[in-house]
Amino acid sequence: RHRRIHTRERPYECPQCEKRFQSSSHLIRPWRVHAGNRPYECPQCGKSFTQSSNFTRHQRRH
Repeated sequence: RHRRIHTRERPYECPQCEKRFQSSSHLIRPWRVHAGNRPYECPQCGKSFTQSSNFTRHQRRH
């Protein structure tokens, strides 16, 4: 795995958009986007997000 960082090897490919990733865990983000899965919902306004970091940033604005 460490070697992939230096060689920029990306063996994991998203079957829907063909984007490639260094780690299989990085496939989660495009999968959520393609599936329309938005598990992080703001309780104040109802807006939802695919990534927790975007949700956290949104919450700071309220």
